[in-house]
Amino acid sequence: MIYLIANWKMNPTSQAEAKKLTKEVVSGLGRLKKRTGTEVVLCPPFSYLQIVGTALKSGVKLGAQNTYIKDSGAYTGEVSSKMLQDLKCEYVIVGHSERRNYFNEDSELINGKLKSVLKHKITPVLAVGEKEGESISVIKKQVIDAFEGITPGQVKKMVIAYEPIWAIGTGKVASTDDAMSARIFIQKTLSDLYSKNTAESVPVIYGGSTNSKNISSFIIDAGMMGALVGGSSLNPKEFIKMIEQII
Repeated sequence: MIYLIANWKMNPTSQAEAKKLTKEVVSGLGRLKKRTGTEVVLCPPFSYLQIVGTALKSGVKLGAQNTYIKDSGAYTGEVSSKMLQDLKCEYVIVGHSERRNYFNEDSELINGKLKSVLKHKITPVLAVGEKEGESISVIKKQVIDAFEGITPGQVKKMVIAYEPIWAIGTGKVASTDDAMSARIFIQKTLSDLYSKNTAESVPVIYGGSTNSKNISSFIIDAGMMGALVGGSSLNPKEFIKMIEQII
């Protein structure tokens, strides 16, 4: 399975725009003759989940950009995995670098979020990645900490997104060799934690300034199983072109 997961971040700025964007993506997908072996996921802001979910067709899945560790309670401003399950979300992004950097999310919180998502039978998309100048070994610690107390069976229900932080929203892109090295490193870490079989069952996708011109190289040359797409996913024509490149 090849995954193309759209992370709209804090965009667009109105319900009308969110609905229009969803319909254009759905319409574009409907014109494609085949989409065997691909999973397309839209992750809008919380406020648009119901609008986008209602407009989805053609097998496009609904995802959320974040969640919280508790199901309910006095946690002002938070949204739980149980609520997301009720909204028919099938995917949730966990541990995105913007959450780690801007909102100080630590390893313990990210681990709790993964467990919450898995508890409610939603697929977590765990984002990991290093800052510019950091060693790739940073990713090993992120994976080990995030997977604390998570069983091999649960691991097989997850997706890992490798996003070098310096490439997010910058226009800079990792080389296919670097992306492949990161994928192998992540799989080796999982193999050491669990087993080779478990490691090979977890899809590793790439994120960071992906577009229709480079997406196929990450899949074909770097062996990635898809992409977590930021800015390009807000342009429906460009997003559809990306899908065309991988089917």
